[in-house]
Order: sequence, then C-alpha cells, then structure tokens
Amino acid sequence: MNATQTLVALWTLVLKEIKRFTRIWPQTLLPPSITMAMYFIIFGNLIGSRIGDMDGFSYMDFIVPGLIMMSVITNSYSNVASSFFSNKFQRSVEELMVSPMPNWVILSGFILGGMARGLGVGLIVTIVSLFFTRLTVEHPLLTVLVVVLTSALFSLGGFINALMANKFDDISIVPTFILTPLTYLGGVFYSISMLPNFWQGVSMLNPILYMVNVFRYGFLGVSDIPVGWALTAIFAFIIVLFFVALTMLERGKGIRS
Repeated sequence: MNATQTLVALWTLVLKEIKRFTRIWPQTLLPPSITMAMYFIIFGNLIGSRIGDMDGFSYMDFIVPGLIMMSVITNSYSNVASSFFSNKFQRSVEELMVSPMPNWVILSGFILGGMARGLGVGLIVTIVSLFFTRLTVEHPLLTVLVVVLTSALFSLGGFINALMANKFDDISIVPTFILTPLTYLGGVFYSISMLPNFWQGVSMLNPILYMVNVFRYGFLGVSDIPVGWALTAIFAFIIVLFFVALTMLERGKGIRS
C-alpha cells in the first residue's frame, strides 16, 4: 500500500469507529454525562460543602479535573475493548487481517476511535461541570496534551484486553477489578498529601495518579507529584503498550486458533 492508500484505510477505520459509538449515543455518550452530574451534585455540592477546601481550592474545583479524567479513561478503554472484541466475535476481524493494511494501521484505527469517544465524553463532562463551577485553566497546552495521551494509553489497554478476551465477560474483568479501583485510588477525590507516608509511597505505584495530577495541574496549577516525572511515565506506558499490542496483533494472539 502506498501512503495515500494507507491514509484512506486509516481514516476509514477511524470513521467506522466514530459512527459506531455516535449511532448509539444514548448508550455511549449520555450515561457518562448523567453519572458525572451525580458526582458533581453528591460529592461536589453536598459532601464538598462539609469538607471545605482542598489544597487551597474549593472541593468542587479540586475534583472536577479528576472526574473529567475518569470519564476519559473509562470511555477510551471500554470503547476499544468492546469494539475490537465484537469484531473478533463476529469474525469480521479476519477480513482486516487478510487485507493489505499494515497491522499498525489496524491498531491505530481502533486506538484513534477509542480516543475520539474518550475525548468526546470528556468534553461533554467538562460542559456539564460548568453548571456547577467556574473552570480556570492555568496551562491549556499541558491540559490538552495530557488528556490526549491518557485517552491513547487506555485505548491501547482496551485493545490488549480485547485481544486476550475469550468471551464477553472477559472484557469487563479488567475495568471492574483493576481499572475502577485504581481510578478511585488515583487522587480523584483527595490529595495524597493527606495520607500517611507509607500509603503515599503505595499510591505512587498507581499510574492513574500521575495522569490525574498532571491534568489537575493544567487546570489549577497544583500537583502532588512532579509534572515532568508524570509526563515521562505516561509516554513510557504508551510506547510499551503500543509495541505489546502490535506484537500481539502480528502474532495473531487471541485471533488465530
């Protein structure tokens, strides 16, 4: 395939993925916005008024970046996991594998589709948050960079999950037992400076903590960890997962009998 054909193939895959989740928007875009609105009401208004300030900001302002990031993470991951596994289940993925498209184009198409949904839901949640607080963005470029990188990272994670899954129940195990606990323990609702030293050290092993803190730094200018370290960790995770996913795809892991 020449460069033009490769771009057309990539764009076709991305467009297919975008049409897939926008066609069923009441299931893919609406529920996250309602869920986050409940978080804003319960945690931000009701509980937050009793907690008071966190790191010099109102509790609502403190949790908004974390909740936006949480919606981006879960939707980027679930979109790719469910979409690619559906292709496996219906055996339509075999048509992609025997096509002249390079494997990196197939991988990139699904990843960009997952990013589109994650970033779209993140934008919707951001708009919803404006009904509860005034957002200020201290570092706009950094904010955009980290949310794009995070959506790419968890789209890759969803792809690997779909490759390894043998049945539909398998694609819910990682989000339920790994992703959700790590998200809640990733500093979305609290600053790790409130924890004892031992648990602060344990929290540093949670990759989601780095993403939430850099994103919060982009909005508020405060972070529990050095921003440079966090960005380095995110880039490293993306590079590693991309090559893992590409290697698994080339070997037909979970696809070929």
